[in-house]
Amino acid sequence: MSSTTNTISGADAIILALQAEGVETLFGYPGGAIMPLYDAMYRFGTQMRHVLTRHEQGAIHAAQGFARVSGKTGVCIATSGPGATNLLTGLADAFADSTPVVCLTGQVVARLIGSDAFQEADILGLTTPITKWNIRITKSSDLLEGISQAFYIARTGRPGPVVVDLAKNVLQEKINYDYQVCTGLPSYRPEPVAEDKKIRRAADWINQSERPILFWGQGVLLSDASDELRLLIDKAGMPAASTLLGLSAIPADHPLNMGMLGMHGNYAPNKLSAKADLIVAVGMRFDDRVTSDTSTFLPNARVIHIDIDASELGKVVQPHLAIAGDAATVLKSLIGFVEPALHEDWVAEFRSLKELEQEKVIDRDLSLNSELIQMGAMVRCLSERFPADTIVVTDVGQHQMKVARYYKFNTPRSLVTSGGLGTMGFGLPAAIGAKIACPDRQVISIIGDGGFQMTMQEIMTIIQEKTDVKVVMLNNGFLGMVRQWQELFFSKRYASTELINPDFVKVVDAMGLPAKRISSSSEISDGVNWLLASNGPCFLEVATDPEENVFPMVPPGVPVSDMWLEIINNK
Repeated sequence: MSSTTNTISGADAIILALQAEGVETLFGYPGGAIMPLYDAMYRFGTQMRHVLTRHEQGAIHAAQGFARVSGKTGVCIATSGPGATNLLTGLADAFADSTPVVCLTGQVVARLIGSDAFQEADILGLTTPITKWNIRITKSSDLLEGISQAFYIARTGRPGPVVVDLAKNVLQEKINYDYQVCTGLPSYRPEPVAEDKKIRRAADWINQSERPILFWGQGVLLSDASDELRLLIDKAGMPAASTLLGLSAIPADHPLNMGMLGMHGNYAPNKLSAKADLIVAVGMRFDDRVTSDTSTFLPNARVIHIDIDASELGKVVQPHLAIAGDAATVLKSLIGFVEPALHEDWVAEFRSLKELEQEKVIDRDLSLNSELIQMGAMVRCLSERFPADTIVVTDVGQHQMKVARYYKFNTPRSLVTSGGLGTMGFGLPAAIGAKIACPDRQVISIIGDGGFQMTMQEIMTIIQEKTDVKVVMLNNGFLGMVRQWQELFFSKRYASTELINPDFVKVVDAMGLPAKRISSSSEISDGVNWLLASNGPCFLEVATDPEENVFPMVPPGVPVSDMWLEIINNK
């Protein structure tokens, strides 16, 4: 950006700074301390779109959805006190899932900070553990530099959320506007340079391996490394499996894509991880849902761990070779040194176990023979009927796992879900942000009846913003994932998991959104036809089997290689 010098209000300067950063959409909710910034937006007119959510948590989840599918930095705004504290869940979620979000929060005037003034909260102290960086600006002279650094830190290296806490006086004072987009900070090295000798050693290990598996995570998507990932596994003939957040990096039907890792992942990659002699882990952090008991995890494998965040290397699983670097850059270098291979016998073992899972689990989950709707059957029908580049945004629970298992993702950045924090209520507002970011792609929000009731007010945001989101609620009348654990490990003591729900169709219809309900397997196709034919946003309630479980499953304390295909020990 070229330098221009003008004396303007801090609020006006923020609007210009956001424009300089390429921001076109803001998600937020106004209030007293942040009001000068909203006034500036009003006076600037239509140069920037503001999406008025119905709750600040909805604003940050929408900003997350926007960021996750676009690769840009999401921006949200909240006022001081309760407005800012309502962002905390979203900040923790964005921090866990490495989502670049800049949150502008109002604060009382500088002279009142620390006096317990009306709607004052120590947002800096509250957000320090759950942000990549935060800053409080009490002097107008610090405003522009603080904002430019915030955007740079949020989007570079391993992305994450940043909070800029703005004292109200800073928004009102006059400053000299001379904004410079930040291109570097002296003490911050966002992208480590991988050592060439380590890359060559990794290639040697891959070439020597007889039973390799590549694990990939969201880091592949964040670095736009999907092509490099596919080229590497094709050349090395290496079976590959994804974390939940890594899904969609390569097509679901790729012959070396063996599915998902973890507690409710696919049988073959979990089972055969115990036989692997080499694991190449790229852009993933060995979450406990992937490893289970780390003392029994990968007993026979050398581990190569590639991650842009050096602090992840050795944090959970001690690698034999740690490479700090950007996924796309490292994979591109690796491809040049890896020798072509097939590993046909090893791949055949995966395919054999995939057939077993198909027989024991998948055929049952996708069955249309039952009167009661199976979640997997509904998800698979959506996958088969909607466009290949459809973006699916889920909430958290059984439906989330069914989507991960049965929706065939073929386009990068086409799944948005809450992984590390597991935030119920995430799905609906995140879908709004995803649709605004990608207006030409179809967006489905697949949610459960429990999570829907946490942020269902955002239906009104969909209506006010005319956001074409297809909302599909899988209603089993329970907090399903908790109920499943109660069935398996608490002798069916369903403590506080059964939900007495409203008539969702009437509620959503009263809000002004077309709504429909289906309750038998024979209606699935008609329900999907209705979604596809609807011109604009709509809501489909799907009454599902209340006792349906998610299998395979790794029970607590059990090695991932011993995962259950069905109930084998019901205490």
